[in-house]
Formats: sequence, C-alpha cells, structure tokens
Amino acid sequence: MHGTLPRSAQADPPRNAGFLSEIAVSLRLAFRNLRSGLRGFGVFLACIALGVAAIAGVGSVARSLGDGLAAQGRMILGGDLSASLLQREATDAEKVALARFGRMTSVATMRAMVRVDDTQTALVEVKATDAGYPSIGALQTDPPFTPQALFAREGDAFGAAADPALFTRLNLKPGAVVRLGDARIVLRAAIQSEPDKLAAGISFGPRLLLSQDALRASGLLQPGSLVRWSYRLILPNADEPSLARVTDEIAKALPESGFDVRSRANAAPQFAKNIERFSQYLTLVGLAALVVGGVGVANAVAAYVDRRRASLATLKSLGATGGRVFAIALIEILALALLGVALGLAVGAALPYALASSLRSLLPIPLDPHVYPRELAGAALYGLLTALAFSLWPLSRVHDVSVPGLFRDQVAPDRRWPRRRYLVALALAVAALAGAAIGFSYDRRVAIAAVVGTAGSFVLLRVVAAGIMAAAARMPRPRGAELRLAVGNIHRPGALTPSLALSLGLGVTLLVALSLVDASIRGQLTRSLPERAPSFFFLDIPSRDADRFDALLGEAAKGAKVERVPMMRGRVVSLKGVPAGEVKAAENATWVLEGDRGITYAAEPPEGSRVVAGSWWAPDYKGPPLVSFEDELAKGLGLDIGDTITVNVLGRNITAKIANLRRVEWQSLGINFVMVFSPSTFAGAPHSDLSTVTFPGGATQAQEQAVVAAMARDFPNVTTVRVKDALDAINELVGQLAVAIRGASAVAVVASILVLAGALAAGRRARVYDAVVLKTLGATRGRLLAAFLLEYGILGVATAVFGALAGAGAAWWIVTRLMKLPFEWPMTGAVAIAFGAVALTILLGLAGTWRILGQKPAAYLRDL
Repeated sequence: MHGTLPRSAQADPPRNAGFLSEIAVSLRLAFRNLRSGLRGFGVFLACIALGVAAIAGVGSVARSLGDGLAAQGRMILGGDLSASLLQREATDAEKVALARFGRMTSVATMRAMVRVDDTQTALVEVKATDAGYPSIGALQTDPPFTPQALFAREGDAFGAAADPALFTRLNLKPGAVVRLGDARIVLRAAIQSEPDKLAAGISFGPRLLLSQDALRASGLLQPGSLVRWSYRLILPNADEPSLARVTDEIAKALPESGFDVRSRANAAPQFAKNIERFSQYLTLVGLAALVVGGVGVANAVAAYVDRRRASLATLKSLGATGGRVFAIALIEILALALLGVALGLAVGAALPYALASSLRSLLPIPLDPHVYPRELAGAALYGLLTALAFSLWPLSRVHDVSVPGLFRDQVAPDRRWPRRRYLVALALAVAALAGAAIGFSYDRRVAIAAVVGTAGSFVLLRVVAAGIMAAAARMPRPRGAELRLAVGNIHRPGALTPSLALSLGLGVTLLVALSLVDASIRGQLTRSLPERAPSFFFLDIPSRDADRFDALLGEAAKGAKVERVPMMRGRVVSLKGVPAGEVKAAENATWVLEGDRGITYAAEPPEGSRVVAGSWWAPDYKGPPLVSFEDELAKGLGLDIGDTITVNVLGRNITAKIANLRRVEWQSLGINFVMVFSPSTFAGAPHSDLSTVTFPGGATQAQEQAVVAAMARDFPNVTTVRVKDALDAINELVGQLAVAIRGASAVAVVASILVLAGALAAGRRARVYDAVVLKTLGATRGRLLAAFLLEYGILGVATAVFGALAGAGAAWWIVTRLMKLPFEWPMTGAVAIAFGAVALTILLGLAGTWRILGQKPAAYLRDL
C-alpha cells in the first residue's frame, strides 16, 4: 500500500522542513481533492455569490448614480454656483454683488394653482425663468419650441410649457388656456426634457414652466409668498479652488442676506444623501442575506466534512497531523469561497451596466457605470469573512477526532469543543465581520442593531433547538410507530434539529421583520394618516385678507375645523454661536440645518404639541426673542433650555433664546413647526398665513368640490393642497422605494431557501442511513414518508413560531425606536410567511428523501 500512494500522502514532511514546504504540500493535496469536482457545493457557492452580488451591485449602482450626478452637476444646477433666497427677491445691490463673479441668470420656483374654471384646478410646481434660460443644457418640448418662442406673450396671454401629467389631469391639449392667479397662460407644449429638473427636489405637482414676466403678472409674488429665487452663476474659471473662493467671497460680501449657496459639486445634496442612505440600507439587507447564507455555508462545510470522512481519516492514519488535515480542508473551502466571491463580483459589477441600458429612460439622471474597485473589494471582504466565520467551527472538528472516531462519526458524532486556537480564530473572524458591517455603514446605530440582533438570533435559536430536543426526549413514548420515529429523530445524536432550527429560524425572522417594517410604513401613509389628517392645506394666504378668508371657509366648509397660523421661512445660521455648517448633529436632526425651515410665532402652544421642558412665554410678552424647539430634534442638535439659535429670515439674522422644548405629534399632519417664536420677534415683518381645514370623519367629494370652487373663485392666488393628492405623491415615491426594498428582500428569500435546502442536504447521509436500515427491517415507503413528514412538520412549526415572534419583535424595535413611528400589527403576512416556511421545509425534506426511498437497500448498504 505504501508504494501505491503519492509521496505527499505517505507521511508528514520531516520536522525540519520549512513553513513554505508545509503550505506547498497542503495546497497540493487540497487542489488534488478539488479535482473531483464541485458536487455538493452548489448551495455553498450560491449563498456566497448571492450575498456578494447583492452588496457589490448595490454599491456599484449607488456609485454610478453618484458619478452621474457629479458629471451632470453643472447642468442640473444650471451653472457653476447657485445662490438662492426664500420669500424674497434679491435687491439690486445684491444682484450687482453676485453678477461681478460671472454671468448670472435667475429662476423663481413656487407651488401654485392653475385653473380652467371653478371646478377644474390643479396644483403645479411653477418655474419662472429669465431670458437666459436654459444657461446650460437644452429644453426639449413637444411640439418643439425655442425658449423665446415658447414664452412669448401674445396680447394678454403668456406662453408656457407643462409636464404631460398636467395635460392628462385637466384633459387638455397643447394650445389650451389656463389661469395662474390673475394671468392667462397658453400651454403651448409638453415638457420632454428639463435639464435642471433634479435641482428642485421632490415635486408634489406637475411642472409649469413660464417666464418671470408671466409670474409677475399672476399676482402671486406678494410679501411673504413662499417663492424661492435662485441666482445661477457661470464662472470664467470654474475649477474647484475657484468655486470655494467665490462661495467664501459671497458669504463675506453678503453676510446677512441669507443666501443658500451651493456649487455644481453639490447640485442636488438631498438626492445624493438619499442615494447614500438608501444604498446603505440595501447593503445591510444584502449583508443580512449573506449572514443567513453563512448558515448555508456552515451546513455545506459540515456536509463536506461528512463526505470527506474517509479521505481525511486515511490522511490521519498515514501520519498527517490534525493541523495538516485542518489546513487542507480550510484551503479547499477558501478556494471555493473565492470562486463564489468571483461569481458574485461579476454579477455586481455588471449590474450598473445592465440598469443603464434597460432603465435609461426612467432614471432622473444618467447612470455613469464603471467598475468600482472599492465597492467590489468591500463586497469581497464581506464574502470571505462570512465564509471564514461560518466554516471554522465545522472544520475544526477534524483536528482532534481520532481515526476510528472519524469513521464512526456518522452514528456517534463527536461533541467536543474545538481547540482554543480555532475558537480564537473564529472569534476574530466574527469580530472582523461585525466590525466591517458597522465601520462601513452610513448609520451605525442601524448597523449595530443589525449585528446585535443577528448575534442574539443565533444564540436564541440554539436555545430553541436545545429546548425542542429536550422536550422531544422527555415526552411520553408515542404509540404510533411513525410519530415515535419522528420524535426520536428530533432528539437523537446527529439530529437535524440544530441546523434546521438555525437555518429556518433566521430566514423566517428576517422575512417577517422586513414584511412588518414595510407594512407599518405603508400603513402609516395609506391608512391611519388620512383618517386624522386635515383635508386641505392653504398656502400663501395674504395676512390682510385673513378675516375674509376665514369667513369664506366658514361658508364653504361648514362643520369643519379651521386652523390658521402665520408662516415664514428661515434658515438656521448658528447654534450657540457655532456656525450651522460646523455643528456635529445626530443623524436624525441634520435636516434641520439643511436649507430653509418653516417657522411661525404664537402666543399659546400650538395644538398637537405639549411643553416637556421649560415654560411658555406670557401672552403679552414683549422682551428679547424667545423660541420653542421640538424636543427630539433639540437633543439631536445638542440644544437645551437657555441656549441660543440664530435664524436668517427675510435677509435678517435673528438670535433667540430657547425658552422651552415641545413634544410634537407629527403624524397628525396638523400645523406644527420645529421652531415657534415669541410674537414680538417678527413684529411688522411681511408674511403670509398657512391654514388647514379638517372635516370630522373625512371630507366627501361634494364637500371637497365646494371648497375648491370657492377658493378658485374668490382666492385664485392662494395655493390649495388637497392632502390626499399629496399623500398619493408620497405613496408613489414610497412605492418606488418599496420595489427596491422588496428586490433586496427577494435576495434574502432566495438565500433563506438555499440555506434551508443546504441544511437538509447536509443531513442527507444520515437520512440515507436511517431509510436503508429501516427498509431492511421491513418499513414501507409510506411509513417512512409519514415519519419524515411528522419530523419536518414538528421542527418547522416550532421554529417558524419563534421566527415569527422574533421577526415581529425586531420590526417593532426598528419602527418605534429607529423610525419613531407607531407600529402596526398586520400579522397576516407574518403568519403566511411562517406557514410558507413550514410547507417549504416539509416539501424540501420529502423531496430529498423520495429518491432514496425508491431505491433498493443493497446498493447503499455496500457504501455504509
């Protein structure tokens, strides 16, 4: 026998052989074993490739969107720099100060109502341009017009272009005439491509594009109107240092004007931030799928050890050390992991190119696909760490098991713990995987929660498995042979219970959590809000006409609750004397410092909020400016009672001291603000009012039409926002995001199915042994099927119940603690997932044994 074996398999190299020689021998033996093919590693490769592809694909698509945004930043912004003001137009002196830096154009944007008659109205996003529009890029319309011809005035009518959705909503055709405030507007064409569309952010109505002369003629530009004026500069030298220098010079030249300045590198900051946040969320979902797949990796490695039992025992019997045998097995597993990672990277790298070619017309900006080494390296790191972390435990068993023990491990599995070196290596691999998940995450709170939740699920599922086995061992002996066999299989040595509980439990937990989080978010937007929210919001109500407006609403909306408050817009300049740009805010509060915020003043605390710290000012207070701040956001910004905040309103910096903190019920959609100032703060400042109308139990169609008709007739310049329409717009956006979320969830579903199949495949050898022995003793195929059906059913039900409860708990924590939303319990989906998991477990389990039960025992007995 000695002469027939390869030299490398005869014995260990001499002790004085170098480390490299040891590695070379292990590599040679490992790759020689791999020549037999990849049979049995399908689930292993699929789990690794699927998770790596999800993470690499999400990262690559996000970078492609970011690069496309950066490449098109100048066109999206309409220039190299944009300086914007809210509620007022720049003064002549301010325009001169800006124009000295480069060629300047201006755009005014606001929400308003267009009407065909008193019954046909629509909310639109108005963009009013000057003669230089578009300064960069091209406006495309159908039929085609030049901007000059499109906006030309004919008599008392001004030309305009509109989003095709406006034509559809009002049943109009090009050439139709509508009214915008006091102006007649001819809709000459439909907008096909608007170069700077993305800079405006989320729209709640179709675009209406017209000239600034038309906007002035409409009468909508009143003191305090919610209009944004953007002054775009095209610089003669537009490199990065010049952009930074000009931005600083504008701030120094106009320190209190309140300009919000951004450059082409920051053309759509909210969109870019949302891309990053959303991609990080999807990456976490992909990582969760990869970790679930890691259980499949562990099962596949356990099956590998089972299949390689004879060859590993032979190596040990010929003198190979436990470390050598472990090294050979680890090299094989890592080589296969590299193959799975390579497959996943190939799919992830190709995904941006596939999306760019198939969804080009649907994306708001062009994808700029490339191969992104950093994103691919991160995904590869996740994949390799997952493979290593989940392989070490089953592989470590081969080190200390004796040769006879390896041969009889099938019927008497060894339960000893691995050596300390393997436990240390396992701990380091798990720590590295968790550290990478947290370190690379955009929101570390969510990442830490995901890591802790996953670790807790592993521990709990091992406890659940032990509990199931203990309960099965202690239950009275069943009378039926099938049930007795099923119960025995659950708690016997080498049972599938631990691996099935872990595989099925993690999958069900993840799917239930994703399902309930999605249902809670959508439920808040589509069900609970409309029942409690106002029916209408009214913007830009002239303060001088407030009493007449209230009287009209009292007639048009009889029995409804009417609220009206003054409203202005302001931008936070500094907190406690620290410039807003230098404030280190919590993730949930950074939006307060970005752009303009709605503000108001009041003598009494607003409805829908309550003071939780400090005290409200007296109704007749006339002292220095005071402000009430929302409690949670104050904590996120590091603010407390007595701190100061400076806000720029209408070109003036106003510093106020925080007098109290309020807890606000934002979900009611009532009138409320982050900042409420004392009334004397804005004495004499021009402003408009904001009003809401709430019908008890919701408005009927007749009531809504009466309100719309009254507003169109008597207050055509007031913007009427039907809340249901706004919610529909939000729902459409949420629906688009849900497609991506569910796509990521589909990855988790596939991973869970693969893991479950792998767990069952890992126990196939034991199933073969059981079936053959029992058939030899006279058991029929029907009786064996019944026993396996009961076994898989009991395990599936017990584990699915735990998974449903754990997933519901995780979803509750995410929704209530991270998202700060009320949690709904639509358990129908969770129950459906749990029952589906049970059915899938039974089907996969029976499918794996059906072929075995149809074979004659002799062929298998020879191999056992």
